[in-house]
Amino acid sequence: MTSAPQSTNDAAAPVQDRPWPGLDVAGVRILVTGFGVSGYAVADQTMQRGASVVVVDAADTPRNREQARILEVFDVEVRLGAEHTRALPTDVDVDLVVTSPGWRADQPLLAEAAVAGIPIWSEVELARRMQAPDGPARLGVTGTNGKTTVVTMLETILREAGLRAVACGNVGLPVIEAALDPEGFDVLAVELSSFQLHWTQHVDCESAVVLNISEDHLDWHGGLEAYAQAKGKIYDGARVGCVYNTADDLTRRLVEDADVTEGARAIGITLGSPGPSELGIVDGLLVDRAFVEDRHRQAAELASLEDLAHLGPHGAPPHVVFNALAAAALARGHGVDQAAVRDGLRAFHAGSHRSELVADSGGIAFVDDSKATNPDAALAALRGVESVVWIAGGDTKGADVDALVAEAASRLRGVVLIGVDDTAFRDALARHAPAIPIERIDAGDTEDAEGRARMMRAAVAAAAGLAQEGDVVLLAPAAASIDQFTDYAERGDLFAAAARAREDSTKETA
Repeated sequence: MTSAPQSTNDAAAPVQDRPWPGLDVAGVRILVTGFGVSGYAVADQTMQRGASVVVVDAADTPRNREQARILEVFDVEVRLGAEHTRALPTDVDVDLVVTSPGWRADQPLLAEAAVAGIPIWSEVELARRMQAPDGPARLGVTGTNGKTTVVTMLETILREAGLRAVACGNVGLPVIEAALDPEGFDVLAVELSSFQLHWTQHVDCESAVVLNISEDHLDWHGGLEAYAQAKGKIYDGARVGCVYNTADDLTRRLVEDADVTEGARAIGITLGSPGPSELGIVDGLLVDRAFVEDRHRQAAELASLEDLAHLGPHGAPPHVVFNALAAAALARGHGVDQAAVRDGLRAFHAGSHRSELVADSGGIAFVDDSKATNPDAALAALRGVESVVWIAGGDTKGADVDALVAEAASRLRGVVLIGVDDTAFRDALARHAPAIPIERIDAGDTEDAEGRARMMRAAVAAAAGLAQEGDVVLLAPAAASIDQFTDYAERGDLFAAAARAREDSTKETA
């Protein structure tokens, strides 16, 4: 692990040479690229500590103008418009660029900064350096699917253990706000995307997990290998545990290649019976053979599958059980006892649009997993149900849905297709499930909110018409929402509203 600089705290020293943790940013000239939630937080936190801050963003929106007015009162300069993002400003000197995670390395301004030798950090990197030496521990979570579920499960478990903990990063608070919170957190459950990790040099988690790796964001990273390497950076500097999926050789290799602190251990998680240094399932129980006194002969009971039964229409689906084991592994590595793990899992409720049961009408469960925006996420949701009418479709971003349909075929009662282009789904269903009835919802006019709501009502009605008592109507599109909806949240909200309206109508006529 790269250690922090040991030089004296010279206010004239370049920011990258100033000692940290507890980095003093007084007098540092910071350019913040991107004015989203994290960009605003960086400007706010560094301005308060004496930095000179300029923010640039291409989007000259009402929201950005309002945020700019707030910061400009405190002498933060905000420049909105695409012309400000094409190159470094010529009228101010820049010591440090703190970039939005969505900005690629080949973005012209960032490329110019790199050539000029100006350090480019993520908000996560800056937060790590500014955090006090005795600041909160970090437990890190990344992966293609399941990140938010795991960090929010982990937050619940940590709080049940009596710790002041918060989920932050790609969900909840920006990391810099959590790390510099004046009351002080004990531990941060940090969700990190591959974009955030790309721009982070010192992750330095106490323990971390890569849940899974599948094809996603390959255009941004330039290929699967680069994407995986970005994910694997979450292990760098780990002090206690590198948690990995024993069924995924790629996550194992990332652990093997990680630059960890001496003494950090590899901790496996499996849906089968665990070996030493693993967590897994035995006779319906979640058990720990990693954080016990004699892991070769002992296992600690953490919870039962019944404790998770509220997290799915037919009990917790396998991917939710796996996520619970991942959260438990990180918590146990932090010293949390068995009872707090159990109580946290019992108390946990999934966030919106993540295998969320939104209605039950006539014995048919309606489940919103609009967050399943790629085939792997959709397959995880489908594995959790026995007989399903599947609402699928949208912008696949070129992803192959063939393997998804092949594995899910035996569970399908029917399929309702949405999206502007349903070719990939139709072709795969013709190959692997030719006898399954398909309803195609006319894309229609989805330019306005009412048109989108009308289209989703039609999809829910069609799905209900195909379903039988005991079935699940599952919105797990395996595709992005941008071809018809504002975002996946709107897609899920409209599905939930249509399903609940149907449930209310059923009750009125009963």
